[in-house]
Amino acid sequence: MIAIIKYNGGNVSSVQNALNRLNISSVITDDPELILKADKVIFPGVGEASSTMKLLKEKELDLLIPTLKQPVLGICLGMQLMCKGNEEGETEGMGIFDISVKRFPPLELVPHMGWNTFSVRKSSLFSRIETENNVYFVHSYYCELSEYTTSVCDYILPFSASLQKDNFYAVQFHPEKSGSVGSQILSNFINLS
Repeated sequence: MIAIIKYNGGNVSSVQNALNRLNISSVITDDPELILKADKVIFPGVGEASSTMKLLKEKELDLLIPTLKQPVLGICLGMQLMCKGNEEGETEGMGIFDISVKRFPPLELVPHMGWNTFSVRKSSLFSRIETENNVYFVHSYYCELSEYTTSVCDYILPFSASLQKDNFYAVQFHPEKSGSVGSQILSNFINLS
């Protein structure tokens, strides 16, 4: 069973629809018991960091998510909230990844929106994915490059397109909106042991 975390701040329906296209059943839930029992957990996100973190805290999901032992996939804002802090609203994150999330400098159009190339460094999440591929991004804040970086995108400056630490995986782009490449990434996540 795949649990998609519900917290009124994410693109949960889009993620569930992408899983349905892959014939993968899932449940959208904020029930800690269901999340703990799930084989895999997806933590999507669209929205503003501080208000989203407030919603997570109301359900104590901010305390639950870092304790999960099964594979967890953070998407977009979900990835950013898994970091230690975010310049958006001076938000304290969950600290799974010990890095900061910063606002893009206004040297180009912000938000970074649309298709862009990401370069894979390492990760079983990108099995059967070409070294460079296009995926769909929508974000004004980025995760720094770090030891957790598993792929890189360059928009204004190089940033982490994905992160991994132990059973925690995260992508800045939206695999559910990234065509066949995104479908392969979701499939790879579902097949992680």
